[in-house]
Amino acid sequence: MKKQLLILFLFLGFINAQDVEEVVVTSSLTDQTQIDNPVHVVSKEDLANDASVSLGEALDNLLGVSNADFGSAIGQPIIRGMSGSRVKVLSNGMVVRDVSTLGPDHPNNIDLSNAEQVEVVRGPSSLLYSNGTIGGIINVVDNTIAKTDFTGTSGNFSHELQEANDGEVTTFNMQTNQSGLNISFGLSEAIFDSYEIPGGSIVHDDEHEDHEEEGHEEGDMTVLANSDYETSNARFGVSTTGDWGHVGFSLVSREGTNGIPYHGEGHGGHDEHGDEDGDEDHDEDHEDEGHDEHEGERIFADNTSDVFTLEGSYNLNGEIVKGIDFFMRSSDYSLTEQHAEEEHHDDEHHDEDEHDEDEHDEEGHEEGPTTFENEATEFGVVLDISNDNLNQKVAFNFAEEDMSIIGEEAFMNPVNSEEFTVGYYLNTKLGEFDVDFGVRLDDITRNGSVAEEHHDEDEGEEHEEEVELYDLNFSTQSYAVQFSQDWTDNLTVSVALSNVERAPGAQELFMNGPHLVTNRFEVGDVNLGTEVSSNVDFTMNYENDGAFASASFYANAVDNYIYLMDESEADHEDHEDEDHEEHHGDMIRANYLQQDAEFNGYELLVGRTITLPNGSLTVSLGQDSVIGKFNADSADESYVPRLTPKRTFIDVDYSSADYSAGISFKDVKPQYKTAMEESSTEGFMLVDMKVAKEFALSPDVGMTVSFFAKNLMDERARNHTSFVKNQVPLAGRNIGFKFNITF
Repeated sequence: MKKQLLILFLFLGFINAQDVEEVVVTSSLTDQTQIDNPVHVVSKEDLANDASVSLGEALDNLLGVSNADFGSAIGQPIIRGMSGSRVKVLSNGMVVRDVSTLGPDHPNNIDLSNAEQVEVVRGPSSLLYSNGTIGGIINVVDNTIAKTDFTGTSGNFSHELQEANDGEVTTFNMQTNQSGLNISFGLSEAIFDSYEIPGGSIVHDDEHEDHEEEGHEEGDMTVLANSDYETSNARFGVSTTGDWGHVGFSLVSREGTNGIPYHGEGHGGHDEHGDEDGDEDHDEDHEDEGHDEHEGERIFADNTSDVFTLEGSYNLNGEIVKGIDFFMRSSDYSLTEQHAEEEHHDDEHHDEDEHDEDEHDEEGHEEGPTTFENEATEFGVVLDISNDNLNQKVAFNFAEEDMSIIGEEAFMNPVNSEEFTVGYYLNTKLGEFDVDFGVRLDDITRNGSVAEEHHDEDEGEEHEEEVELYDLNFSTQSYAVQFSQDWTDNLTVSVALSNVERAPGAQELFMNGPHLVTNRFEVGDVNLGTEVSSNVDFTMNYENDGAFASASFYANAVDNYIYLMDESEADHEDHEDEDHEEHHGDMIRANYLQQDAEFNGYELLVGRTITLPNGSLTVSLGQDSVIGKFNADSADESYVPRLTPKRTFIDVDYSSADYSAGISFKDVKPQYKTAMEESSTEGFMLVDMKVAKEFALSPDVGMTVSFFAKNLMDERARNHTSFVKNQVPLAGRNIGFKFNITF
């Protein structure tokens, strides 16, 4: 029997003094306008005046939110230790259906250059937005489809330069109202070369140090090869509004190319787990050739997407149904990974090896491209059935996805997924308590197959491929409730309980093949069951005369937690045979497993805003921590892989009418709480600075000029949450300049 607990709208009360104002949360189904729920809003101004970075990096300084990077182009957000499909990325309240969950080197299909704000919902209260969001959601909001009429014509033009990667970013956005039609248009282009890293940032396992030959001392590199990327985005939207509601459509197109700074190639020599696996034979195999084979090789990915959205609302003003919101979105996303070797090769080496395709396959060195595709269609309707006492809505949603992988790295057969949702949400006043409640029922079907090759002894070297089809259905129920009370004029307290269920993702069920970028042969399990998250959250928020503080504590027990686990050496030897070696090579075999886990953590913040004669000064100190363990009630407990280390933030910000400046310190502690076969990481401190000045060029035209410095002290840093933390360090000192003209 499935658990059915009351669930939360957990309130993560970490609020900066400048965030205590009323902010419209556009994606909230219950139309709450105050930040008295677990939503943190990153403003348009904060995004515009800072360096252009990936989605994960843009949110990495928020308490409870971290970044799983794969070079500067890739930044997948992690919320409270949860990642992958447990954290959904949305665009204007609808799930972004790309292929980011199929690989840590896949980017989120998001453009921040035109964002009005980014809404971050921590914890399972995010069930209001999408199914299975045990960790939370990231909702990027823009005004491409305007819900209220534009006034006149306005827009902005910006240009940005970054030093560490010779980066250049240009954006143009415009909105206008013509004959009652709201028209929104935007273009952006970003070009970044490979970024600089502090000397000695790249590390290898101890066993590999002996065979680092002269001329291949990767630890002394100052530029990370294949860490470049470029993107171009175009958007167009039209809408019309009135007392009756609004209706509009948008077209968004994106193209990009990003280098892949690490690719396993089946050799396994650069992976973080090399020494833990204890494979001495592997050491012998990973000689100089293992280091040098792909030197000078271009490894990159091209991605394209086209998204069409139709949405609207209609005010019925009926006795039962007050209004209706509707939307339809069709998206087509494609990402192709490939190699492009330099033209100059050693002729003798070329003649000797002949670069025979069969030899490449045997060595795991695969040159052909691999294309990841996702075609998706989603429909949704929300009925407003509010009355004088209850703000309440009923939602219906249907989504279909066709996901496929074609090419050399086709580690999963095509999968068709269908999702149907019915949800009910309310907000009301119950005595002295504000109550938020939500329940959703999701029916999810995944149709896929698994192909396995079996060695036929009677037929010699021939192999027989067996394909088994699966039609899997998951019915999930999720509930949430939150009680909030203003104890005093200055203190708010929230208590929340939750039960959220998540069906296994396509890759967790059907993956079965070599994933070169992680240097693993990844194997899914069609017998995986539904994850069930039971969460308790307690939050306090205080504000008085410029002083502010918040504390949030949570305990999240996840039954049947799904994770990717590397095989131990003993397990490897148990099933090692000729057939295994032929298909796995030197890659680490990793299996999707399921086990109960428990996540406990907190986010704390204290600070004060001081009024000065010509402005204000805000000083804040924050800290977050999360610990995730398997078998929490047993003696053989172990940690969940790639946990975010404890972090401490110190921020000092000054602002006036036309000037702002700030410096921030992020102290990341060492992470020794590791899973089996996982390496630890040392701590580091990053210092960032930012200065911005506003100028009035005319009564209707303004310009903001900003200077920023990332990693000012040029700290050597490796992100523990990254799959490739040892091979892909964070960028070194990056100084930049940006101007933004508004009209």
